[in-house]
Amino acid sequence: MSPRYPRLTGKEILRALQQMGIEVVRQRGSHVIVKNSEGKVSVIPIHAGKIIEPGLLKSILRDLDITLDEFLKHL
Repeated sequence: MSPRYPRLTGKEILRALQQMGIEVVRQRGSHVIVKNSEGKVSVIPIHAGKIIEPGLLKSILRDLDITLDEFLKHL
């Protein structure tokens, strides 16, 4: 059985990623572009109060080479 991804807002995801050392490169409208230390990039949509679906969270973490367990430690 695959692990359950939490349902979070874009702001909550961004806050956890920043605690992990992921930096914000730029923002265009409601989309924040982030980059890890290896130069891998991902886009996080920040829509007021909207929940990010688990599939999109999984994709963001995969883009940045972060495991779910690592991410959950920083929530």
